[in-house]
Amino acid sequence: MKEKGGLVISLDFELNWGIHDVFTKGEYDENIRGVREVIPRLLKLFKRYEIHATWATVGFLYAKNKQELLAALPKEYPIYHRTELSPYPTIQTIGENEETDCYHYGASLIKQIEQTPYQEIGTHTFSHYYCLEPGQTVRQFQADIESAMTIAKQHGHHVQSIVFPRNQVNEDYLRICKKAKIRTYRGNEPHWMYTPRKFNKGLHLNRLLKCGDSYLNLSGHHVYKLQNLQMEPLVNIPSSAFLRPYHPNLQWLEPLRFKRILNSMRKAAKEKAIYHLWWHPHNMGKNMDQNFEMLERILEEYAKLKQSEQFTSYSMGEVADLVEEMNASTSCVSRQQFVLEGNV
Repeated sequence: MKEKGGLVISLDFELNWGIHDVFTKGEYDENIRGVREVIPRLLKLFKRYEIHATWATVGFLYAKNKQELLAALPKEYPIYHRTELSPYPTIQTIGENEETDCYHYGASLIKQIEQTPYQEIGTHTFSHYYCLEPGQTVRQFQADIESAMTIAKQHGHHVQSIVFPRNQVNEDYLRICKKAKIRTYRGNEPHWMYTPRKFNKGLHLNRLLKCGDSYLNLSGHHVYKLQNLQMEPLVNIPSSAFLRPYHPNLQWLEPLRFKRILNSMRKAAKEKAIYHLWWHPHNMGKNMDQNFEMLERILEEYAKLKQSEQFTSYSMGEVADLVEEMNASTSCVSRQQFVLEGNV
């Protein structure tokens, strides 16, 4: 099988369910409201550049109204030691539907995504579930995933990919995902600063280092050959970089941010490897034009690499297909070699 490299884009689509425990009420509203404009703009851009993207979607967002959401809730909720992490108490205070509450419902946005070519809808768990936080259990996670898969199926989606909220990959939970027919997940960069850990609100050294890594190459390029991807129990398509949003105070660093991404993407193209870029739609909800300017510059460079290096765009599910195809091809060659060597 011919070596293939490509650009993978995954987006963590969560609206307020992903930040309710981080920001005080109203503090992040502009970003969340902006998602209503961000997603159509992203889809238009992806269509223009023929970008295959995976939208890891929080299951809560499928509900058209509160009644549908309440009917979809799992049998068991996560019992976090830090009770503020649970989104379930918030349900009682949200609006009745998407028209009255743009922060907690996303059915119309999901519809736009599914109607756009090359887009894959994955899961970001049902409730934005934290897999490494003390208190929650395997059974509670299993109940969450079952609800996520059920509500997606009710809306016509066959989920193949998962992104774990806050990148809290719990190796013990991967087999539960496999049992639910999920095939692939986004792992973390193989560097100590990206080691999965429980969430720690506030500014600390590791967060500063990761921020710096978005501008200067502190941890490596993180590009991945298909044959080196972990296959079991799920295909691991690790992150290469987080597309950090524009910040006015860091405007002077924008050339470095672009160069950091460009250098790694070029390396992936030359080496026939995978480059996996991710972000949240709400990251672009503020300073929208500046954020889209950066993204379009990245996609313009991708288009050049597509022409010169056959660098292709893949969703996470499509990468899983390639890995399985490659493995099947390798197994076939091995069997043929076994026969040729007179072992039958």
